[in-house]
Amino acid sequence: MSAENVNQKYQQIWQTVQCIPFGKVASYGQVADLAGLPGRARLVGKALGKVPNGVWQGQSVPWFRVINSQGKISFAQGSDAFEKQRKLLQDEQVVVLHGRVKLKEFQWQPDITELLHKLSY
Repeated sequence: MSAENVNQKYQQIWQTVQCIPFGKVASYGQVADLAGLPGRARLVGKALGKVPNGVWQGQSVPWFRVINSQGKISFAQGSDAFEKQRKLLQDEQVVVLHGRVKLKEFQWQPDITELLHKLSY
């Protein structure tokens, strides 16, 4: 995979994550699917770790709104990264109990027209 191809895929992921609204979460797989990269959930995690200074195209990329498919924070419980993600989610009124978010209550369910207007790929 060329560097240009990777960069384009990362940008698709970052743009998708920027669409997740305040107080909502999405799974890595959901982000991959919406970014046009089905089955590439691990690539989403990798891309989120590569956001330049946490900002892309003048907007922050809210990486903390992305969790695993079971509704869990993927960082090791008790780690600094886990605590940071938990705090950022709770600051948005997302309830995190024992490292888990109730997806039925907090999972982002985007409207297709919203995505068509916001995503450029």
